[in-house]
Amino acid sequence: MGAPKYAAGDPGGVLLGSVRRHRRRAAGARLGCIYRVILPGAVGFLFVFIWLLLRPQRSGLANRKLWFWSAIAGAGVAGNFAFYFLSIGEGSVAVAATLMYCAPVFVYLVSFTLGLESPSLQKWLAILLVLLGIVLLTQIYTLGAGAVSVFAVTTGLLSGMSYALFIFGFKYAAPHGSPQAILVIAFAVLAIILIALGEVSEVVAAFSTPSLPLLVLLGVLGAGLSFIFYIFGLNYTAPAVASIVAMVEPVTASLFGVVVLDEKLNLIQLTGMALILITVTMLSVHSSRRKASI
Repeated sequence: MGAPKYAAGDPGGVLLGSVRRHRRRAAGARLGCIYRVILPGAVGFLFVFIWLLLRPQRSGLANRKLWFWSAIAGAGVAGNFAFYFLSIGEGSVAVAATLMYCAPVFVYLVSFTLGLESPSLQKWLAILLVLLGIVLLTQIYTLGAGAVSVFAVTTGLLSGMSYALFIFGFKYAAPHGSPQAILVIAFAVLAIILIALGEVSEVVAAFSTPSLPLLVLLGVLGAGLSFIFYIFGLNYTAPAVASIVAMVEPVTASLFGVVVLDEKLNLIQLTGMALILITVTMLSVHSSRRKASI
């Protein structure tokens, strides 16, 4: 009972981090930023839909709250990925990633406003340490002012807000049905939104890209398994804590780059990784002990 609850961010965060790293590598493909998301999302939908057909028990599909919150989560996922890639296109990965990972700030502000969490020095310190770790890891401080446009900042912040939105969506959908039912609805909404934003020819192109096998793999891991772990974790974790724990994602993305893509990390980046991991571990332990004492 006293073990840290990483389920909301690890292994879900591990898979999501690796997926985002792969998608950055695919940025040079001749697909719009939105359509780097559609194909993995479609594969993820197929994955959880088959699971739902095989395990329809306690799906909760008759529950209106399940449909509402799952749809909210799907809209959040669509906004998170779409705004993230738009921010990269107009700025850089460092800007987009740093602003997107401001999501815990939005989650905590909403939680404080709605009375879901009580403000404390420890929580604010955890937010600041994680944000500092992300700044050191992405090295956004090395960019000149000209490298950061208003559009890139706006879309980066909207990506972070969307991240917070899908955390709340999945959190409040989780008690009303099975993970597979929640994800079928969420991915359907994701696909509808993204397809509506583009052209049919681009959708067809997404399914004929040479990177198809890789995108299929990302769909199973990133859009299927990672969100399943995330929903299971949110059953035991408050949205605010989950948003901090999920910040292991940029760490796993960086480690993926080192191990698979033969990239190098300097001492400052390693310090940022350490800050994130230490903060997430301490917060997880504290949350577990607090839950065990109740």
